[in-house]
Amino acid sequence: MAEMFSTLGTWNWLIFGFILMALELAAPGVFLFWLGLAALLVGLLSFAIEPSWQTQLLMFAVFAAAAVPVWRRLAKSEGSVSQSNPFLNKRTEALIGRVFTLEKPIVDGAGTVRIDDTVWRVAGPDTPAGSRVRIVQADGASLTVAAA
Repeated sequence: MAEMFSTLGTWNWLIFGFILMALELAAPGVFLFWLGLAALLVGLLSFAIEPSWQTQLLMFAVFAAAAVPVWRRLAKSEGSVSQSNPFLNKRTEALIGRVFTLEKPIVDGAGTVRIDDTVWRVAGPDTPAGSRVRIVQADGASLTVAAA
């Protein structure tokens, strides 16, 4: 085993880095990418300074451990993009306060309204078809309306 480590060279690290990045493509999870990047960095540094195999393994461990906070910082900055669209994946919450025309009358507390290309069930006071209603509450796929 020690002989295997003692033969670690620049090309071994570069190949190992590319293999890890290729595995990331096969099984995405963003974890292997950072290990591959650490291996590539060790390989590139090995071109310049020719460290011992112990130093190479230590550099790999340090780079791999340093990649975790870098990845978290990058992931957190990407999360701020979703702040620009707070209703992403919350379609019903985005409808609250909007006014629509009833497609079918609300009878016994249930009716329908067409929003874009979808027909939604609505609940509210009895109201004739064609009336304008404002969405006041969203609960799952059920909308509560009031007269607009």
